[in-house]
Amino acid sequence: MGNPMGDRGKSEGETMGKLTALAVERAAKAGLYSDGDGLYLQLKGGKSWLFKFSLDGKPHEMGLGSTKAISLKEARALAAEARTLCAKKINPIEQRRSGRLAERIANAKTTTFAQCGEQYLIAHEAGWRSAKHRQQWRTTLATYVYPVIGALPVQAINTDLVMRVLQPIWNEMPETASRVRQRIEAILDWATARELRQGENAARWRGHIKHLLPAKSKIAKTESHAALPYDAIGDFVVDLRKHQGIGARCLEFTILTAARTGEALGARWEEFDLDAGIRTIPAARMKGGLEHRVPLAPPVVRLLRELAKHRTSEWVFNGRGIGEPLSSQSMLKVLALMNRSDLTVHGFRSTFTDWGHERTNFPGIVIDMALAHKVGDKVQAAYRRGDLFDKRRKLMEAWARFCAMPASETKRVVPLHAAQ
Repeated sequence: MGNPMGDRGKSEGETMGKLTALAVERAAKAGLYSDGDGLYLQLKGGKSWLFKFSLDGKPHEMGLGSTKAISLKEARALAAEARTLCAKKINPIEQRRSGRLAERIANAKTTTFAQCGEQYLIAHEAGWRSAKHRQQWRTTLATYVYPVIGALPVQAINTDLVMRVLQPIWNEMPETASRVRQRIEAILDWATARELRQGENAARWRGHIKHLLPAKSKIAKTESHAALPYDAIGDFVVDLRKHQGIGARCLEFTILTAARTGEALGARWEEFDLDAGIRTIPAARMKGGLEHRVPLAPPVVRLLRELAKHRTSEWVFNGRGIGEPLSSQSMLKVLALMNRSDLTVHGFRSTFTDWGHERTNFPGIVIDMALAHKVGDKVQAAYRRGDLFDKRRKLMEAWARFCAMPASETKRVVPLHAAQ
């Protein structure tokens, strides 16, 4: 019988067909085994295919891939394509590089920012310190970023688009906005490294975004200035209820529950027990890292039941895209329509705080816990274990009633008292 591996070291011009699939599988000794016409089985650590050719008098070697991925039949077809190019004086190696470049360009045109964001998370989240940190990444992206730029090609993300994400939340919640910017920057860097985009990072702070937005430290000093006086909240809510649309309902929900913007935008139906009038926000989605139970006043339950009739996704407040939450810009647009661009959404938490301390006798800790603020000393920590849920329910019901009163009535109302 002849050698099943064929003769080693034959010239490149031999007729193909020296190898067999069985011979390729059984090959064990390092070296080159010719199949003819420039195609070789190469054993060097592993098994792979090699095509040798000459062009313009110069020898070249072109790898065709591992035998695990490329069969003998497929390797012969690839070698035949390469020889055809050589006959036309085209270097198959350069041609392949050009094809890969064209493929990368095509991928860049179709790969969205959201796809890059998800791939970035898969690549990095295993190394993050906690499940909470991973969830915070996902929540901020889903709440503030994807509704604005998630569906756009990652190569198209420029400074203007990054600013569309950041401007609506920068003054209102600078800490969150700063993290959002950092996460956009990280994803854009990842996309650049994967050759899905080129050029400067549009979310870079130094020498770039720094010149377009005020520093966090300066915002924090003036953040509370955009709050509505509590005596004006009744007239404001009456006006708000005249406006249609999911943005207006989200703003109403945010005010009546004294929620943070992200807590409202990220609300999922699974968090609500409308029969019991309770919302439970998972610890991973809370700023303080602790599960937060929210008592829902009757007007809030009615609002949610009405929204539930038109439920189409997991999100209570749906965005424009399928399966996306409402954009952070939506509530600001409602304020603009009401000619109240002087206010911020976050400022309504200050309105609630001022009302609670100045117009009621509810203990400060009850007000703080309604806002999901961290409890400080040991005495407060002892209260914390008890949740103070019943007292907070009375507080939120009193707040909902107050928000339904016109300004002319709120000034005549006797200060509300906490239940003893």
